[in-house]
Amino acid sequence: MALERSYSVSIETATGDRRIKLEAKITPVVVISCIMAATGGLMFGYDVGISGGVTSMPHFLKKFFPEVYRRIEHGAKESNYCKYDNQGLQLFTSSLYLAALIATFFASYTTRKLGRRLTMVLAGLFFISGAILNAAAVNFAMLVIGRILLGCGVGFGNQAVPVFLSEIAPTRIRGALNILFQLNVTIGILCANLINYGTSKIEGGWGWRLSLGLAGVPALMLTIGALVVTDTPNSLIERGRLAEGKAVLTRIRGTEHVEPEYMEIVEASRLAAEVKHPFKNLLQRRNRPQLVIAIVMQIFQQFTGINAIMFYAPVLFNTLGFQRDASLYSAVITGAVNVLATFVSIYFVDKVGRRALLLEAGVQMFISQSVIAVLLGLKVKDQSSAGLTHGLALLVVVMVCTFVSSFAWSWGPLGWLIPSETFPLETRSVGQSVTVCVNMLFTFIIAQAFLSMLCQMKYTIFVFFSAWVLVMSLSVLFLLPETKNVPIEEMTEKVWKQHWFWRTFMD
Repeated sequence: MALERSYSVSIETATGDRRIKLEAKITPVVVISCIMAATGGLMFGYDVGISGGVTSMPHFLKKFFPEVYRRIEHGAKESNYCKYDNQGLQLFTSSLYLAALIATFFASYTTRKLGRRLTMVLAGLFFISGAILNAAAVNFAMLVIGRILLGCGVGFGNQAVPVFLSEIAPTRIRGALNILFQLNVTIGILCANLINYGTSKIEGGWGWRLSLGLAGVPALMLTIGALVVTDTPNSLIERGRLAEGKAVLTRIRGTEHVEPEYMEIVEASRLAAEVKHPFKNLLQRRNRPQLVIAIVMQIFQQFTGINAIMFYAPVLFNTLGFQRDASLYSAVITGAVNVLATFVSIYFVDKVGRRALLLEAGVQMFISQSVIAVLLGLKVKDQSSAGLTHGLALLVVVMVCTFVSSFAWSWGPLGWLIPSETFPLETRSVGQSVTVCVNMLFTFIIAQAFLSMLCQMKYTIFVFFSAWVLVMSLSVLFLLPETKNVPIEEMTEKVWKQHWFWRTFMD
């Protein structure tokens, strides 16, 4: 078949005294498995996009947040930046991420003991339950409990899917296939924006229920997909199913010559089995570079300000003086840009490398956020009667799209890709757990604080985020090693021991 393009990768063994060949074909099994697994990103992205649109719908606000509704409809003297400042409203968005933070610790266990595949099934079931409860909500408590169940689904899904993709993908295209997760996140956000735009026009004020309930569709896709695909060879071998693991490896690589890669996985699994306390092992000096990079990448990803924009895009555009339909329409535009720009990352990540994409995007994000801050500082006054002219409002949308596009081909996908491919097998599951945990913690912080920060900081909030972009770009320049085209089990030898700073931590 056309998909079965063969290539080989030369690597050095741990002793460095001989070279072996890892053969692999881009088989349909690999492509189909990765597409199905990446629907976990669709599930996550839908929820990221849906909350902002729902919280701008009058009937939803009137039912659950009447104080905010009165402020928007009748608060003529209310500060233009403070119309949506409400802790309960922020808790509706952020509770999901707090639940995901806690769930990821349990997901670390299931990923290691039960496998990547079953963990994805559990993620889908949690998410379906949360979607049903949200759609049927009659009070604030039901809303929050539903969001907590969604959060459990996100925690399990974000734990298992990136690891699954990194382990099943051939080395040469590992970056592109792993970014399928982030591509599906962006598609989920776009779908959510389109659905919000449509349901906001439904007569009778029940459109928000449809928006929240449709979250069950991508969750059902993930559940069915996870039941269909096979688990990764790494997971099977790690759980002692050696023959099955080798058979799966032969099938997904499309060749009988898998012995070198199989022996590498077996050896890595043997070392992993000797680790009795994974979290304690993760803190050892030799694992510190991977841990530090994984943690700071999650912090930096959130402090780009992307989730502040994606969570609250309709709310943000309303704040800037857009009419309600125009704000939802603008959110759809940014969602479409998000999807299209992710294809740039898929194409270039294994060609130009991870560092080049991150550094270029840093410049673009810094400039766009600085322009937004200047425009808002000059033109958007504190009272709601003031706003942007049509031309300047259009410029703000362009700058937001410029920012979103740069994030979509850099920190969005690479924030998940790099941690998932750098941990050795003995710390991979627990390392991914820490990665997801930190990501969810700072996503929760941003989601819970953004509307209050917007109220207090006004336009300078974009100065705050642009300053973080400058810091993170300098960190990439000096501290982030390149990982493109490096076999996943050879990261220590090929990457960390070769880096000018991190090699001092290696035994």
